Amino acid sequence: MLAVKPCHSPKVPRCFWTRWIRSASFLVFAVLCAVTVFACPDALAQDGEKPDAPDKPQGPVEQNLRVISAQAPYQMISGKQRIEWAVQQTFGPESLLVGTLSAGIGTGRDNPPEYGPHWEGYAKRYGMRFTGIASSNTIEAGLGALWGEDPRYVRNQNLPFKKRIANVFVLSFTARNRNGKLEPAYARYVAIPGNNFLANTWRVSSEANISSALTRTGYGFLGEIASNAWSEFWPDVKRKVLKK
Repeated sequence: MLAVKPCHSPKVPRCFWTRWIRSASFLVFAVLCAVTVFACPDALAQDGEKPDAPDKPQGPVEQNLRVISAQAPYQMISGKQRIEWAVQQTFGPESLLVGTLSAGIGTGRDNPPEYGPHWEGYAKRYGMRFTGIASSNTIEAGLGALWGEDPRYVRNQNLPFKKRIANVFVLSFTARNRNGKLEPAYARYVAIPGNNFLANTWRVSSEANISSALTRTGYGFLGEIASNAWSEFWPDVKRKVLKK
């Protein structure tokens, strides 16, 4: 009697969480290591003598469209400043650089394959990311205006190093309200997942699904953390490394 081989269902693809969590963990680890080495080289040495001892006060942070100072009296963000924030977040050099790198990596990996590994595919990948970033920033700035949510990052260079790291993560998921108090960043919670699920309506078929939208959402919050770390520590890098 012939043995009947059991019918196996098609192999299930590896869980999408594995890839982006691994990449996310490595990127966050790399950012924090770079910060430790370049931004606050003496912070670890001080921990042995005076745990959590803050650096000497350096005065208020120079404020701009994206960053406000924890030392300066809080002023509620205006409607004009919201528009300027969204424009800066979308068209600023940091956003354009990240878009260039992201499109380059996607083209090198030919992902998604529908775009192809050529310049036309590179342009499509860059444009697709750009539309997502523009949508997310517009939703966050506009929706937050309804209840006074301030999307700007609050930098505090006078905190101990460990607390500055905590500040980066906390302000990735919280924001100041119209009274200057921290609360959950509800507009951001809507903007990042919302724009990624909305993008399923115009993305190619291999990316227009729930798992891809969830992956992009995870990368969106990871990007928020990386952006905050840049805003918090890049001025230290410029002051201690580039101007030596």
